[in-house]
Amino acid sequence: MASPRSKRPLDHLVLPVEDLDIARARHSALGFTVAADARHPFGTENACVFFADGTYLEPLGIAQREECEAAARAGNVFVARDQAYRFRRGDNGFSALVVGSKDGDADHARFVELGMSGGQMLEFSRPMKLPDGSEATASFKLSFAADLRTPDFFGFAVERINVPAADRSVLTTHENGVTGISEVVLSEPNPTDFQYFIQELACNREVEANSFGMSIELDGATITVYNKAGLETHLGITAPSRERGLTGRAVVYQVSDLAALAALLLNNGVTVRQVSGKLIVDPAPGQGAYYCFEEIR
Repeated sequence: MASPRSKRPLDHLVLPVEDLDIARARHSALGFTVAADARHPFGTENACVFFADGTYLEPLGIAQREECEAAARAGNVFVARDQAYRFRRGDNGFSALVVGSKDGDADHARFVELGMSGGQMLEFSRPMKLPDGSEATASFKLSFAADLRTPDFFGFAVERINVPAADRSVLTTHENGVTGISEVVLSEPNPTDFQYFIQELACNREVEANSFGMSIELDGATITVYNKAGLETHLGITAPSRERGLTGRAVVYQVSDLAALAALLLNNGVTVRQVSGKLIVDPAPGQGAYYCFEEIR
């Protein structure tokens, strides 16, 4: 069984969108390079944004609703959770945090043993278009983690099998200068109520707590859960709702030059504000989370 004391790397974030063309246009305006559309074998599709640090964003759309509904009825947790999110929160948001796995079966067994399994493991393969135009078949194992108290956010560990090595430098070079994701921000009125869930998903028992919330380290990134005061102080987000449960809020990116980024966003007509040394872009169609940019130290 995989050791629960080995910090997991951040793999990617799932961002439901209504339309991939809208998501592509929005991320392009933000200065991101967006990969070609890709189709899952269960009715969903994505247009990913890859980073040099190995992480990526997965704007997730619906390619064929009937396929999605059939997959959900057959027990596909990924699709079922996406459908539930869209029903409650709409087609524009931030629904899942994904960590890397070297053994999907062991992670599933661990989540079951800990009482935090989100459902049966998902195994699938799909064609993958490489940057040079060639295609290969990639296979994946997804092991789900969930907390019944938080219906609008979940996590999973992904193991990649037979994924071909490829030079993605074209896709990981972004006009906005982003090199990777440094922090993932969630919210909840009482963050430490979900300490156990985040710790076990991250495979790290160390937690830093203060009056604004808590932070738990992944390998290369941080998961932060803010309360209302934390959101207002650190991100300038006013959250009037006291609704319980984890909510995906923001992604913090590392950039080499904030001034150059500000000029790019201004030129592209993107509204930006500054809080605590970060440039923050509020959610918009095709971008369901707050995007925060901080200069590499």
